[in-house]
Amino acid sequence: MTGKEPLVVVGDALLDRDLTGHADRLAPDAPVPVVADCAERVRPGGAALAAYLAARDGRDVTLITALDDGPGGRELRRLLEPFLTVVPLPMSGEVPQKTRVLAQGRPVVRLDHGAGRAREATDEARAALAAASAVLVSDYGRGAADTLRAELRGRPPEVWDPHPRGGPPVAGTRLVTPARAEAHGFAAALPADRNQNGADAPRSDLRTVAHEACALVRHWRVAAVTVTLGARGALLSYGEHPLLVPVPAAHHGDPCGAGDRFAATAAGQLADGVLVGEAVEGAVTAATAFVGAGGAAGLLGPPRAAGTAPSADDPVGLVAEVRATGGTVVAAGGCFDLLHAGHVGLLQAARRIGDCLVVCVNSDASVRRRKGEGRPVNPLADRVRVLRALACVDAVAVFDEDTPERLLAELRPDVWVKGGDYAGAELPEAALLDEWGGQAVLLPYLDGRSSTALMARAAEGAR
Repeated sequence: MTGKEPLVVVGDALLDRDLTGHADRLAPDAPVPVVADCAERVRPGGAALAAYLAARDGRDVTLITALDDGPGGRELRRLLEPFLTVVPLPMSGEVPQKTRVLAQGRPVVRLDHGAGRAREATDEARAALAAASAVLVSDYGRGAADTLRAELRGRPPEVWDPHPRGGPPVAGTRLVTPARAEAHGFAAALPADRNQNGADAPRSDLRTVAHEACALVRHWRVAAVTVTLGARGALLSYGEHPLLVPVPAAHHGDPCGAGDRFAATAAGQLADGVLVGEAVEGAVTAATAFVGAGGAAGLLGPPRAAGTAPSADDPVGLVAEVRATGGTVVAAGGCFDLLHAGHVGLLQAARRIGDCLVVCVNSDASVRRRKGEGRPVNPLADRVRVLRALACVDAVAVFDEDTPERLLAELRPDVWVKGGDYAGAELPEAALLDEWGGQAVLLPYLDGRSSTALMARAAEGAR
């Protein structure tokens, strides 16, 4: 037993496929990239992804969705049935499939196939919904939620994840989770007296987001709306005085599936009895870690135990995920006692070199041995927290020795970065990097910036 409440997911299942290769030339007959040596991988998509993620969290999950008996439907059953219970609805047409072609890990084109829709509800689906202790609706606009709308009105869901082609959530839903563009589209379609800003309101203004979320809460007659804002986090509204929940760390990974991760986490936590605000905070954290771990593409390996997704607290796991997808791992190191513009400029430049940046920071004892008594000015916990707050930093690792060589041997970064005030002969790490084919590099450093100089100016000002 996991102690987690079961969850019923109602929605539209998709079959997602990634064709991942490399492109280094254009086709001779058209100015388009030639993607070669493609590896094909398939995974659940749409409501099936949300249900799969909830099941990977260690939860008992039932998915009510439309499936056909063709290759797509059979493949989805193969992917899902080891982890959760599938209650099929009859379908008109074929299971929708999305195929992404990626080169060097970046999407080049997406191909959609299949326009299947749920045809009708079944007694088995109604019974599963009637017995549910918690419900998530993942409405991709292909009919599953509509076939059970009468039953959902009598048993409002914990979370309704809407999409532009779907219908409105039922009244009484505890939390609705549109993305920013979706919320703007829904609000623009409201009657004028419900939409305080009108259809042409700017989409990047937090004030506009707050007003649109407020209008949706009132129009839909739901308890709360949270608008997901990508790297900015999520804005939660109960109708007034919104709460902005920022991301715990900035990641630049593949965001595909992040909305499903958000909705599945929020629904699960609400099922377990937490408050809406706490569920949104947990969902932001989970979605951030999900993107940092490679997004939906990161699900292709064996399931990871609940709560162990790589994050800023798990630099080794993060490095493994980035390396598994062919990314470049960059590391930089130092005391970072008093963070100044020189540090920030160096770390920002280092992050641009690769696909993740791990900062190796000296422990308090290591700083004292290097800098003398009275240092560090800021204890390790404060230095780590400040570094993690930088958008360019993906993870922080601590070493207690005088040099980071032991830590580097564990992380094995592709690139090791130091500031330009070091001479090449003073980089003992360079020989270590050679052992696994890594490269130590110097980056330009802002003149006149140092923690020691900063302390001296502060002391002089105090006198």
